[in-house]
Amino acid sequence: MTLSAPATAVLLAAGAGTRLGLGPKALLRRRGTPLVDHLAAVLHDGGCDGVVVVLGADADRVRAEAALKGCTVVVNDAWDSGMGGSLKAGLAAVPPGHHALVALVDQPGLTAEAVAAVLAVHRPGRVTAAAYPDASGTLMRGHPVLFDATLLTAVADSAHGDAGARDFLRAHPELVDLVGCGASGDGRDVDTPADLPLLED
Repeated sequence: MTLSAPATAVLLAAGAGTRLGLGPKALLRRRGTPLVDHLAAVLHDGGCDGVVVVLGADADRVRAEAALKGCTVVVNDAWDSGMGGSLKAGLAAVPPGHHALVALVDQPGLTAEAVAAVLAVHRPGRVTAAAYPDASGTLMRGHPVLFDATLLTAVADSAHGDAGARDFLRAHPELVDLVGCGASGDGRDVDTPADLPLLED
């Protein structure tokens, strides 16, 4: 299926990584490359028309240490108020008429194949989300999540605090299509020191 409009990725990379204690997650290393650069390349390679990177904590340091090649960079000065503000800032930078593929910088196992799979099956007016199996094999919604261009205003309006797009998704489950990506990617987050091995998998 061909997308009805180009898709721009919104890579949320504003967090301080407080629980890890290693500085901003954007600068964690994935095989020697800053995680923000690794994920931006994955999103480009997966078929996104462009990548908007939302920085926050230590934004000047991230700009100095990461290449951010081919990315539009937005800084959320109120990053510590939660993901909602970063999502709003990122969506505001998506070109008019584009769909928005929202991804998280702390998921090093995301692959271009998973991104392409989400883009490939998107239907107009809907939300398409990567899903990964839990211990029982049940698919659970994860990231990235592709929001149709027609929904972006409503998604931004619903974003607040640390909820991001969660409230919109809970209010409109009938709009969400899941795409099984367990065979082509890993949806786990790097949140604590115990998760650091995910950076090298």
